[in-house]
Amino acid sequence: MRGELTYLKERGHMRAIRFEGAGQADVIKLLEEPLPQLRPHDLLVRVHAAGLNRADILQRQGFYGDRPDFGDSLIPGLEIAGEVVEFGCEATEFQPADRVMAIVGGGAHAEYARVDARMAMPIPDRLSYVEAAAIPEAFVTAHEALIHLGMLVAGRWALIHAAAGGVGSAAVMLARALGAKTVFTASGDRRIERVRELGGTVGVDYRKKDFVEAALQATGGRGVDVVVDFIGGSYLDRNLRSLAPGGRLVQVGALGGGEGQLSLDLLLHRYLRIIGTVMKSRSFEEKLAMTSRFRERWLPAFVTGQLTPVVDRTYPLAQAAEAHRYMEASGNIGKIVLSMD
Repeated sequence: MRGELTYLKERGHMRAIRFEGAGQADVIKLLEEPLPQLRPHDLLVRVHAAGLNRADILQRQGFYGDRPDFGDSLIPGLEIAGEVVEFGCEATEFQPADRVMAIVGGGAHAEYARVDARMAMPIPDRLSYVEAAAIPEAFVTAHEALIHLGMLVAGRWALIHAAAGGVGSAAVMLARALGAKTVFTASGDRRIERVRELGGTVGVDYRKKDFVEAALQATGGRGVDVVVDFIGGSYLDRNLRSLAPGGRLVQVGALGGGEGQLSLDLLLHRYLRIIGTVMKSRSFEEKLAMTSRFRERWLPAFVTGQLTPVVDRTYPLAQAAEAHRYMEASGNIGKIVLSMD
């Protein structure tokens, strides 16, 4: 490890993904970038694998502006798995060669990344780097939406949209581990069957069947207790009609548009709640709290094997454009991961 650190300092740069303007996947370039500079609480991590998220697609498309600031780097990528190379003077929990996974404020799609040590989690021995890279963003977001904000408990029902995706499939698995039941939406028999294998209870092909009808039928007309939605738009009214009295809609994204129809009568008379949440634009303190809640509740389940992340495909860093195109085609089941090895 000391030899690698000496080599790094002499070399002074690394390979990393950058976007040359906003647009389609052909704006993705693999370039030489300066190594991250450590702050007192930071770890310098040799990245072995990094998750690809919908936020990376939106960043590439220019949705966040020319120079989005997620806290650490303009290089894309929000979650890493790798080994510690160096640590700052106030980062004492980990040592060189320790295997860690973490959410970062940008900078994951590179050979090296810095991460605040307080955000880092040890990788369970049973998991590879690729598997570990599929955990932080997806499972922290799923726990925050479904359990912390949605307050799902054992024996209750949740409606989970986009359940074949990274966060959606994580939410299905957490619900099963919690002892709750799920109505979930996905497209196609293959994806629905795979999500059912992960623990989903009632699958709905949203292209063929009304999920409101399915949610009410599954719950004997009562409705579900929590809806976790990434779509927005026209789903808003239907999500509310899927909820039981006192139910919670947790809005995680708005892929279907930012405006939808809302019946205030329905909201009032059934005393429903609508809660919005995001990860990337939160303050460091909020991200740390979200990560800590997940770590305390669920990291032991990955150690024992009760939970296992789902990886759909792995692409080398040089093929990041192909990974972006695959995610945009919406054919994945679980996470898409970039490998640096």
